[in-house]
Amino acid sequence: MIESQTEQHYKTYRPLLFSLAYRMLGSVQDAEDIVQDAYFTLSTTGTDHIQNVKAYLCKIVTNRSIDLLKSARKQRETYIGPWLPEPLLLDSKEDPAQNYVMKESLSTAYLLLLQQLSETERAVFLLREVLQYDYETIADVVGKSSTNCRQIFKRAKKAIGNHSPTDQPATLKATALTEQFVTAVVSGNVNKLLKLLAIDATLLSDGGGKTKATMVPILGAERISRFYMGIMAKTTEEFSYHFTTVNGDPGIVLYISNQVFGVLSLHIENELIQTIYWVVNPDKLTHIK
Repeated sequence: MIESQTEQHYKTYRPLLFSLAYRMLGSVQDAEDIVQDAYFTLSTTGTDHIQNVKAYLCKIVTNRSIDLLKSARKQRETYIGPWLPEPLLLDSKEDPAQNYVMKESLSTAYLLLLQQLSETERAVFLLREVLQYDYETIADVVGKSSTNCRQIFKRAKKAIGNHSPTDQPATLKATALTEQFVTAVVSGNVNKLLKLLAIDATLLSDGGGKTKATMVPILGAERISRFYMGIMAKTTEEFSYHFTTVNGDPGIVLYISNQVFGVLSLHIENELIQTIYWVVNPDKLTHIK
């Protein structure tokens, strides 16, 4: 069966477009929907009038991401507790989008930095910093002058600071540290847990008001340790877990009664756990099996 030209473009550009939309939105489901919508538009309009299909698709994805962010701004402002992006599990070898993502950093820490930017700033920053587009192309995508885009990028770069989009690969040491962390929590080994956590470690828990979660970050190794020991003391349900890679960081998926309950990922610095990201908002877990 001969593939249509649109299908060929879909296979070629889907990883790139998904990565762009996910960075913009922090939502796996919304990113997938926008990419699908972009290809529906392409299949409807055809490519005869398009000089650069890649730029055309990036323009569609970027602008629809901006529109979605603007429409969801009020909801985000009233979000209950810390907001974290939907976890993106990167252990699938079958999904080409994930293979692309692994080459380009999509760490939770970096996505949270992007939240500091306005919708347009985020778009300009990603198109320039990540996709390396020239300012004339970016101007066409976001509907601004190239001079204005230069100023927007400079402002966004200053807001992000010196943080660069580099991966924290799930090395053997990081994976082993994650396994030790889970073992210490499950066994109630407080001393071991304290040795794994940086003294100034932070726990961010995203329940979105839909389930029990901490409303504010938990700061410090001792407080985090007490938090987990308290949870384990109250846990009566049958639970299981498996190790995976979440947004490039080592992590686990937790199941209760064989249903996904939460996704935890660890940001590790100097071989200690610096930040724990804990997503239990059920709306952000529907794409995980």
